[in-house]
Amino acid sequence: MSYDVTRTTLRGMTHVPPPAEELRLLDAELWQLDARRSQLLHRRAWLVAALQSAHPVHPAPQAPMEASRPEATAPGVQNLLLLLGGVLLTVAAMVFTLVSWGHLGIAGRALVLGAVTVAALGAPLVLLRRGLRSTAESVAGLGLALTVLDAYALQQVAFTGTDGAGYTAVASTLLAGLWAAYGLLPRAAGLRLPLPAALAAAQLPLLFWAVSAGAGSTGIAAALLVTAGFDTGVALRVTAGSVRVLAAVGAHGTGALGALTAGWLSWDAAGPGAAARAAALLTLAAAIALVAAWRLPKPAAATGHAVPGGLLLVAAVGGVLRVALPDGWTVPGYLACGVALSAALRVRLPEPVRRGLVQASAAVQAVAVACAMPLVVVALLGPLGWAERWWTGAPSDARAAAAVHMPWPPYPGQLLLGPVVVAAVLALLVRGETRRPQALTGATLLVWATAMTLPAVLQLPYSTALLLQGAVTGAALAAAAFRFLPVTGTALALGGSVSLAFLSLASQTATLTVLSVLTALFAAASLRPHLAPFTAPAALVYATALACVTGLAADWQPQHTALLVLVVPAAAALLAARLGESHARVPVEVTGAAAGLPAVGLAITAPPMLALVLSLCGVIAAGTAVRSDRRPVGYAAAALFLLAGWVRLAAWDVGTVEAYTLPVTVPALCVGARRRSRDPQASSWTAYGAGLAATLLPSLAAAWNDPHWTRPLLLGTAALLTTLLGARHRLQAPLVLGGSVLVLDALHELAPYLVQMTGALPRWVPFALAGLLLLALGATYERRLRDVRRVRDILTTMN
Repeated sequence: MSYDVTRTTLRGMTHVPPPAEELRLLDAELWQLDARRSQLLHRRAWLVAALQSAHPVHPAPQAPMEASRPEATAPGVQNLLLLLGGVLLTVAAMVFTLVSWGHLGIAGRALVLGAVTVAALGAPLVLLRRGLRSTAESVAGLGLALTVLDAYALQQVAFTGTDGAGYTAVASTLLAGLWAAYGLLPRAAGLRLPLPAALAAAQLPLLFWAVSAGAGSTGIAAALLVTAGFDTGVALRVTAGSVRVLAAVGAHGTGALGALTAGWLSWDAAGPGAAARAAALLTLAAAIALVAAWRLPKPAAATGHAVPGGLLLVAAVGGVLRVALPDGWTVPGYLACGVALSAALRVRLPEPVRRGLVQASAAVQAVAVACAMPLVVVALLGPLGWAERWWTGAPSDARAAAAVHMPWPPYPGQLLLGPVVVAAVLALLVRGETRRPQALTGATLLVWATAMTLPAVLQLPYSTALLLQGAVTGAALAAAAFRFLPVTGTALALGGSVSLAFLSLASQTATLTVLSVLTALFAAASLRPHLAPFTAPAALVYATALACVTGLAADWQPQHTALLVLVVPAAAALLAARLGESHARVPVEVTGAAAGLPAVGLAITAPPMLALVLSLCGVIAAGTAVRSDRRPVGYAAAALFLLAGWVRLAAWDVGTVEAYTLPVTVPALCVGARRRSRDPQASSWTAYGAGLAATLLPSLAAAWNDPHWTRPLLLGTAALLTTLLGARHRLQAPLVLGGSVLVLDALHELAPYLVQMTGALPRWVPFALAGLLLLALGATYERRLRDVRRVRDILTTMN
């Protein structure tokens, strides 16, 4: 507390102590607190000892052990015992019926089964009155199982000659009625098992009746669908949870089986009669699904039932149309039904049901468009095959031009109706602020795909196909330019132009014309700032292709065509300089640089022309590097000039290494000297290391295998001068590189004499000399290390 008072006092003063003084006060206060705490602990220990001596402490009695915790609840044990008891009694009854039945007479059999069954069904009523509900449920389950055994026993004794499926249908009907009546008794209202069991038995009569009557697939599907309708009604009207869940499961299971069977019958129908019968079944299935959708309270569940209902209606009517219409009109027939289903937009229906029908219509339309996709793919990607057969002659028509290396799908005209109709639906029927733009975009895509595919479908002339696809590409580009569909229009124009360019490869005239038009078209579109980042690179790409095919058409040599191709990188560099801060500048520069690669590739077989092409590329790069924001391009320009020089030297059959390395060394040393003049602290390795190594190391490698004396002499002189300059200016890079090369060059020159001297001496002399050398090195190891450290320190102090 004294520290708090002191701190409060200090805060009230005009003079606040410095941190060091405040820290001292803190330490003093903490020391006082520690001393006080130690005093109190000593006092407490004395008091505890005094109390223990006055009142001896007796050991505390041990707490009783906690009883073990039960692992199962009493109701759980009860239900398990009742379940096991019911199962065992049922098994016993089965064994009696199947095994011990023959030991009793007819009267005995009837008496035993009747008495046991009546007792099993009557006992639960007494148990319910006494409040034993779980026991009543178990005994009731036994009674229901006994009724099944009664039916089996009756068939084995009295109806041995009857059909099994027919008897099962009758027996399951009677059992379902008996169990339902038993469960609806007022005194049996507390039992939860009879009504679900009755519903489960009700799933069998119609199915087994159809099998017994030999009704075939149609009768079986009808039985399943009627059963599904019954289950649907029960699920919608009954409030009991277990019965409702079981009815829903039965409705979905039997309904799905019946609908699938009816759909298979519709698709496999060979005549109007079979198609009509399958359509009736599908309509029944659709009605069941739509009624359920209408009555269900949850919107999501209602929509989920309305979607299959709509699809089943389409399948019903479309199956009839498939049989009635000629071959190839199957997809348009189903599509017409799907479009008609979209009329639900105009009908007053519950919103979930209407939404489900609209989704079903959209699914049918999507399938129709998917069926037409192979046709569109062949029309757009098929022309890529002309890359291997260019200028072999104009094909007979547009279809032959598109299907040059891909098979043409059957019924193209009918398939193409799908995208046309769906585009019309999207443009005319879809409304809403959020869905309308998406619908228009989808309609635009479908119209574009149809227009690009139409020439091949109609087998129009080859020239007409080029004109139509070019017009479509221009229209898409115009829509993007005037901001109707900026993104979609640009993408469609670029994609369509690629297909058009490959399609034109069949004819020389078509290729030149199409590439010229595409270059001009995209160049004009680049005047729009929002399109320039995409259209300007496209214009450069097509200009490059145009330059290549122009040289090819003029029968120029490839190396001469390379000069024409270089016009594109030059134009790109000039255009990028004028674009300023536009987003199109970087794409234009990248495309222009990439356009130089075909020029290099065309000239690579002619070294003199390749040197010229590289030099021109270096000029373009140097012109780009003049701009303040593109200074790093100067390195690329220098590299191009160097490559051009090397190619020229190789073309002149110059084999001297220094002719290739000195053009690198001299500029590099000049740049390093300029760097050192501006920044005296720059390392000599950074300034001169690369330039010196570019000549000294290759020359050393060449001199090592040179039998003449000229190159080693000149190399040694240059290395000596470099070493002296490094020592004069105290520069590490020239000193180390020059000295190392000088030593290695000298060793190379002395090597023959050393070999001769070694051969003249006895064989033991080299080993003796080596031993003496090792002894000398070991004796002076410490001094040598000191000298090495001194040299290292001297080199480290150098720049």
